[in-house]
Amino acid sequence: MTNNPNILLVYTGGTIGMVKDYKTKALRAFDFSQILEKIPELKQLNCEIDTISFDVPIDSSNMNIHYYITIAEIIAKHYNNYDGFVVLTGSDTMSYISSAVSFMFENLQKPVIFTGSQLPIGDLRTDAKENLITSIEIACASEGGEPTIQEVGLYFEYKLYRANRTTKINAEQFEAFTSMNYPALAESGVHLSFNKHLLLRNESKKSKLIFRKNLIEDIVILKLFPGITSKVVEAIVNVPGLKGIVLETYGAGNAPTEQWFIDLIRKAIDKGIRIVNVTQCSGGSVILGLYETSTDLKNMGIINGKDITTETAIAKMMYLLGEDLTKEEFKKYFETSLRGEIS
Repeated sequence: MTNNPNILLVYTGGTIGMVKDYKTKALRAFDFSQILEKIPELKQLNCEIDTISFDVPIDSSNMNIHYYITIAEIIAKHYNNYDGFVVLTGSDTMSYISSAVSFMFENLQKPVIFTGSQLPIGDLRTDAKENLITSIEIACASEGGEPTIQEVGLYFEYKLYRANRTTKINAEQFEAFTSMNYPALAESGVHLSFNKHLLLRNESKKSKLIFRKNLIEDIVILKLFPGITSKVVEAIVNVPGLKGIVLETYGAGNAPTEQWFIDLIRKAIDKGIRIVNVTQCSGGSVILGLYETSTDLKNMGIINGKDITTETAIAKMMYLLGEDLTKEEFKKYFETSLRGEIS
């Protein structure tokens, strides 16, 4: 009988799961059931690894809430049988996917680590092996009989981030992700060092995992730019069935003060559309009312996204719209940190 941690590896698709056929030069999907044969270094981790792969690997550009729910269902179904989970997806939409999964689990007390790679696992200079090996090591880590990580993380190029704080910033470099408004949870060098004071902890150890999968996708991102016209904004706020808008404003939450813009936003709010103000800046926070150009938005009751990322604002909106909340409750919960997503 072994006391080694049991880790479930979930492969959904993405670059990390590709190997090159050196005769044809074509890429084909890697068989993750053979992972210990292909990456024998994993045997040094002293853990038991099982794998589940999507029948048809999904390119991350084709991800949608159906796949979010499938990933979360796999974790929920196997939650009691494993000590940690490593989820492999394409990096292009990883921040969106992992953020959504973070909201789908309440009272999470085990690690769910998302990772991927910029080069295929069979490539000579691949980053896939390091990302995968260290993600599994993080999922195995424990202290005092408890998992070190008890939240949804994203590991890439020597850093573990809180998933719902991340943004993909580079399509070519191995350091593909950043977390502008929250430090890394762990860093991998000669030693794997956890920043323990930054980690989320579930206060009630007896709380059972709550799995919420009612996501609403009738939402849109409205990114402001100088010269945006009333026709464009009007077309977006009048999309049939629209339930939420993530409004990407300038700087600390500033927007045009022209009457047509204020009127259209107010009408949308009056129709029951939830509108969240997030900044276009990579780092920093919305501070409604700091400048005159955000005073009107504050006065009409727009939701303050604070320092949330756009990716996470989308995920949180999908989640909260599915919870059948009043206008006041929605605003209260959106402006409250539920999974460590805002400061």
